[in-house]
Amino acid sequence: MSTEPELIELRELAPAGHAGPGRARLERANAVRIAPGTARNPAQQVSGLGHRFQPAGPATHTWCDLCGDFIWGVVRKGLQCVHCKFTCHYRCRALVCLDCCGPRDLGWDPALERDTNVDEPVVWETPDLSQAEIEQKIKEYNGQINSNLFMSLNKDGSYTGFIKVQLKLVRPVSVPSSKKPPTLHDARKNPGRSTAVRRRTSFYLPKDAIKHLHVLSRTRAREVIEALLRKFSVVDDPRKFALFERAERHGQVYFRKLLDDEQPLKLRLLAGPSEKALSFVLKENDSGEVNWDAFSMPELHNFLRILQREEEEHLRQILQKYSRCRQKIQEALHACPLG
Repeated sequence: MSTEPELIELRELAPAGHAGPGRARLERANAVRIAPGTARNPAQQVSGLGHRFQPAGPATHTWCDLCGDFIWGVVRKGLQCVHCKFTCHYRCRALVCLDCCGPRDLGWDPALERDTNVDEPVVWETPDLSQAEIEQKIKEYNGQINSNLFMSLNKDGSYTGFIKVQLKLVRPVSVPSSKKPPTLHDARKNPGRSTAVRRRTSFYLPKDAIKHLHVLSRTRAREVIEALLRKFSVVDDPRKFALFERAERHGQVYFRKLLDDEQPLKLRLLAGPSEKALSFVLKENDSGEVNWDAFSMPELHNFLRILQREEEEHLRQILQKYSRCRQKIQEALHACPLG
């Protein structure tokens, strides 16, 4: 892999809360196309090899790696491969074509890493700086870096600069199947995304994938994720991913998931250019928490209907189980001789 930084300009972003053109339609089309009994061309698709799927845990709230839709349910949470963590609906299992890559070594050391969103309450403060303080911070920052990735102050008081994002994704990402995994040159040459694409191709990103992004001081964490996916034609839902900040202190590595509205460049400026003091990592959003406000009203109503059907089916199975047990006890009682 080339050591030259791949730069992505984040100047013209979609408004907050709005996906890029064609994203919602694409996911709905996938949900319709990928269904039990769907005909496939055996010359083009074969069953994914090496997976060992088990029911996903109760804290699994995520998006299907095959069809891209949210995995719903309380009892039937979907399936997850114990090796590569590929996660999908029960209905999508038979259509998985991507071979299992086995356990992925992403260079993590669990003994040194702690997720501060979970392990301990930590107060993270980002002080508001005056214009003079911002100018001084930028001057100090530029004086410490040994590259040309400087920060610069704009006339309107905002500033621009570069952040480096390391992609540590265990699960695969999906692109339109008519395309190969896009290069930076492809992304710049064809910035638009086709709205007619209905199929997906999944692949695993290399563990050392790193991207440099040129961002504004007001660019938010969620916009960084959306822009990365849009530039490289990834059709997975942006909510499947989360941007984390990583810091090393006293021999311990700390991770914190950024809130959607946090500004990565501001965090970079406050921490300085040291990668040990602060770096950014894109990971799966597998915290188990769901931001229900991010879903539309029709989606929420549909989820309630799914939960109701699952509850009714679960109750039916429980009642059936107890009924069979009661019947066996009664049969045993009738078989016992009187006295």
